[in-house]
Amino acid sequence: MNTPASTGSSTAVIAGIGACLPPRVVDNDTVIARGGLRTDDTWIRDRTGIAHRRHAEPGTSTGDLAVGAGRAALTSAGDLRPDMLLLATSTPDQPCPATAPAVAHRLGLGTIPAFDLVAVCSGFLYGLATATALIRGTACATALVIGADTYTTIVDPTDRETAPIFGDGAGAVLLRPGTPDEPGAVIATDLGADGSGNDLITVPHGGSRHPQHLPPADPAARHFRMQGRTVYAHAVRHMTRSANSALHHAGWATDTVRAFVGHQANQRILDSVADRLGIAPAHRFGNIRDLGNTAAASIPLVLADPAVHQTVAPGARSLLTAFGGGLTWASVALHWPSAAPRTEAPPSDLLRTPDLSRSHPWTASTTTW
Repeated sequence: MNTPASTGSSTAVIAGIGACLPPRVVDNDTVIARGGLRTDDTWIRDRTGIAHRRHAEPGTSTGDLAVGAGRAALTSAGDLRPDMLLLATSTPDQPCPATAPAVAHRLGLGTIPAFDLVAVCSGFLYGLATATALIRGTACATALVIGADTYTTIVDPTDRETAPIFGDGAGAVLLRPGTPDEPGAVIATDLGADGSGNDLITVPHGGSRHPQHLPPADPAARHFRMQGRTVYAHAVRHMTRSANSALHHAGWATDTVRAFVGHQANQRILDSVADRLGIAPAHRFGNIRDLGNTAAASIPLVLADPAVHQTVAPGARSLLTAFGGGLTWASVALHWPSAAPRTEAPPSDLLRTPDLSRSHPWTASTTTW
């Protein structure tokens, strides 16, 4: 699905940006020791580009991180308050009900519509495109879009192929109506999916096909699985095509892009996509070295990084692209937002009344590759 640049006078504009990261930093040696993995720090860095990641403490859920990121985005946006909340996640607090309504309640947003959106690592961009369409169509005036995941709760710590890759976190943006020439304006989107590859990225057990109350034939079926080599090829191809499609519908030449942010899955994938697109190294931004793959949170966490905002000028042409299980892919062309990012720590009291004046300093180091 392609959404071209708005032909009218209105589109969605990013007015607030927020992030929430667990405080616990985990290096490669710790991951190796925890799972008894037959590998080393050099192998992980060379294969993935990852040196550290954040792990949520026991008892900290996806919803907790989403509340922190949502609160930070609201603080960033000032007086604006959303009339809709979309939570992109594939690690909800429970199978039923959705996590988004509880997040909205904990943020003090009353009875606004709130729902989960599951497109795995493409989820945030799916949510951004959905909220943009709703704002353009006047179905809502302002929308809070959160990407949050705690993949450490579903990854097998003894699996060398997946355990070193994932970290936990949440990022969020607040959207308002605006004009296409503003900083933060969403100009074009591209979405796609191919269900023939639904077995490439999966947690096989625990759904209605293989219910949780029945023991799996393979105990590992309770954990996240990924066919890495096949996924690599699909990710590079679909992210490249989708990104080119978004640029085409925005009417932008690739060499005018000043900020490229790909889903932080694997440094080799990011390099391959950027090279195929012809994005200059100076315009590529990411945080995979320090945060790993945070699934639906990965792109908004880059948007929320102050180091990136010190480098990219507000209004600069920017390109976001992602790939995830399903299979799903998505790209968004937008003008780099001027909103100052804010950060929050995970709330310690699950039902406390939020204090939107609080923020916590960013501690992650972000790289340009």
